[in-house]
Amino acid sequence: MFKGLIGKKVGMTQIFDVGGVAIPITLIEAGPCFVTQVRTPETEGYSSVQLGFDEVKPKRLSGGELGHLKKYNLPPLRFLREFRAKDPQVKEGETVTVSLFTVGERVDVIGVSKGKGFAGAVKRYHFRGGPRTHGQSDRERGPGSRSSTTTPGRVYKGSRGPGHMGDDRVTAQSLKVVLVDAERNLIGVRGSVPGAKNGLVLINEARKQ
Repeated sequence: MFKGLIGKKVGMTQIFDVGGVAIPITLIEAGPCFVTQVRTPETEGYSSVQLGFDEVKPKRLSGGELGHLKKYNLPPLRFLREFRAKDPQVKEGETVTVSLFTVGERVDVIGVSKGKGFAGAVKRYHFRGGPRTHGQSDRERGPGSRSSTTTPGRVYKGSRGPGHMGDDRVTAQSLKVVLVDAERNLIGVRGSVPGAKNGLVLINEARKQ
């Protein structure tokens, strides 16, 4: 059975359990999503479901996108995302909502982390930095020497160092669903979710239960 949704991060809040303990949660406005395409091993070589989310004006889409959606009498949708599914059990044109998930279930939430711009190695990778003494005054937050002497004599590709921080695809795994509000299309998961408010997120059934 396919379980997946596209949504927007609303923000963080807290709820209280029966014992009065505060639980930090992230609210996500998920769905309603429309099934825009179902891929099968016989036709495309693999099995997946394409969902559409966030209705917009037709002029915001290209002719090809509008034709793809009109095939199943669907409204113009801003976001189209694909989810792998072994046994989808859904058809094109159907609508999926937060009622797919139940309280207590585990989900993976995928989002794009906040961009931080250019950052040094201390902030980006939590390097220790140089000593605060021995006469040096400008290397306290420096990454230190790399690739010196004959071996290796160069900086390896992918080495940690200063550079662009954030704005990466991040997956928060095995978050517990603590709230499902089908009337308002809201789902609440325990803990934080990558990205800023109103950022696009994908909700999947957890791979690691």
